[in-house]
Amino acid sequence: MPAQPLRVNVFPSAKNLPFYLGLRRGTFEKHGIRIELQFTPNSEKQREGLATGELEIACAAVDNAVAMVEVARQDVVIVMGGDNGMNEFVVQPWVKSFADVRGNTLLVDAPDTAYALLAKKLLARHGLKDGKDYEVRPVGRGGLRYRAMVENERYAAAVLNPPFSIQAVQAGRKSLGALVDLLGPYQANGAFVLRAWAKANGTLLERFIAAYIESLRACLDPAGKPEAVALLARHLDIAPDTAALTYRLLANPATGFAPDARFDMEGFRNTLAVRAEIEGGGSGARAAPEKYLDLSYYQRAVQTL
Repeated sequence: MPAQPLRVNVFPSAKNLPFYLGLRRGTFEKHGIRIELQFTPNSEKQREGLATGELEIACAAVDNAVAMVEVARQDVVIVMGGDNGMNEFVVQPWVKSFADVRGNTLLVDAPDTAYALLAKKLLARHGLKDGKDYEVRPVGRGGLRYRAMVENERYAAAVLNPPFSIQAVQAGRKSLGALVDLLGPYQANGAFVLRAWAKANGTLLERFIAAYIESLRACLDPAGKPEAVALLARHLDIAPDTAALTYRLLANPATGFAPDARFDMEGFRNTLAVRAEIEGGGSGARAAPEKYLDLSYYQRAVQTL
C-alpha cells in the first residue's frame, strides 16, 4: 500500500526534532505515512490553514485549539500532548525586573493566544496591565521575536523557547525565569485537528501518533544524541554548541519533551484558566477540559507500540 500523504503544520523550532529524526530514519514511512512538513509564520496563519483544509494536523500550543473552538467556532479537537512550552521570559540587558517593562514593548506571536496570554498574566502579577502600562506588538514565531529583540533594544521582552531562548542569552539578553516556574504547570505544544477529519481518518491519525511517539523515543535515547544534535544544528542553522545546549533542555523531562508526548491534564486546566482570566476578564466560566479533547486516538496508538 502506498504511503498516505499528511500535511503537518509546525513552528520552526527545536520542538520539531522528532519530525527531523523520524523523517530521516523513515519512521513515518514505516507507518504508511508521507509527511509534508509545513512551517507557519504565526499562529493566526496556522489556525486559518487548519480551518480551511490547507493542512490536516497542527502541532503548536494547544491554546490555539481552544481559541479556534471558542473564538472562531471551529470544531477542533486536541489529540496529543507534547511539552510545557519550554518558555523563558527573556528581556533586554537594561531590564532589571518585571517592573522595568512598564512603558515599553512586549513582543508576541499573536496577542490573543498561548504564550502571549502567559506573558500578560505574569506582568499582571507585577502590577502591569496590557494596553495601559506596556505595548503588545505581534511579530510572529519565536525566531522572529528573537531577531527583533537582538536588532532593536527598545523591545523590552518576549517569551522565547529553544533554541531562541539560548541564542538570546548568548547575544547578551537575559532570562527572568522559566514560565512554568513562575506560573505553574502548563500544557503547551500538542497536536490538534478538525474533529470531522479525525472521525473520517482515525486509523491514519493513530498511525501518525504512533510514528511520532516512536520518533520521540528515538530522540530521547542517549544512543541517538549525536544524530539528534547534528539534526538540530542543520535544520535550525545554529552552532553545534547551541544545538547541544538545546538538546540538553529537550531531553530533560523537567524542561523538555513529555515522555511519549503525554497530555498534562493539570497543565491544561491551567491553560484554560489563563485564557479565561486574560481573555475573559476573569469572569468568564471555563468549559470542562474534555470539551476540547479526544485522546482515544492517542491511547490506541500507544497500544500498538
